[in-house]
Amino acid sequence: MDAPKSLASAEERRLRLALLDALHVAPLTRFVVDLRAQMGPEYSIPNFDPLDGVSNAACLFLLEAPGPNAITSGFISRNNPDETAKNFFLLNQEASIGRTRTVAWNVVPWYVGSGTRIRAANASNTRLALPALTKLLQLLTRLRIVALIDRKAATAREAVTSLCPIARIFTLPHPSPMFVNRSPHNRERILVALREVAAALNSGISDG
Repeated sequence: MDAPKSLASAEERRLRLALLDALHVAPLTRFVVDLRAQMGPEYSIPNFDPLDGVSNAACLFLLEAPGPNAITSGFISRNNPDETAKNFFLLNQEASIGRTRTVAWNVVPWYVGSGTRIRAANASNTRLALPALTKLLQLLTRLRIVALIDRKAATAREAVTSLCPIARIFTLPHPSPMFVNRSPHNRERILVALREVAAALNSGISDG
C-alpha cells in the first residue's frame, strides 16, 4: 500500500520484506546485508524500500542519517509513520516524480541516535560511512541525478561529484515539519526544488 505512513502496519512491513529479493532490489539488499556484517550488530541499518526504483533508479535522494521510525519499520521510506516522510511522499506526488525512478538513502546509513532521540551525524560518522557511499554509487549504474536533502547531506557534495561525475546535483531543504511549518513559504521552496528535479528527470535523457 503506497500511502503516507503505511509502514505503521505490521502486515505492510511484512509484504515489503518479502520483496527484498526482487530483481530490482536484490543487488542493494546484498549491499545492506554486507554492510551490516562489516559494521557489526551495534549499527542499525535499515533496508531500501522495494517500492522505489532501487537499483534501477535515475535519481538518488540522499539524506543525513536514518531516524527512529526507519529503524522501527526497517526501511528508508517515504511511507514511514512520521510527518517528515508524509511531507516527502506528498511533495514528490505533487511534483509528479514517479518513485520508481528514485531511491532514498543516507550519507550515514546507520542510526546515530540514543534510542530516544536522533542526533546530528558528525564528521567522524561521515568519514566512517564514505566507503559505503562509494560502493552504493558504484551499484547505482543508471544514476544521473543526486538530490542532497538539507545542509548535512550537502556535506557529501564533493564526494558525490568525485564518485559520480556524470550526475547532476541538487540541494533541497529538509521536509521535516519543523522546517515546513516554520513559514508558509517553506513548503513551496521544497516543491519548487522537486519540480526542478522532475524537469531534469524528464529532460529527454533515457533512464535505460
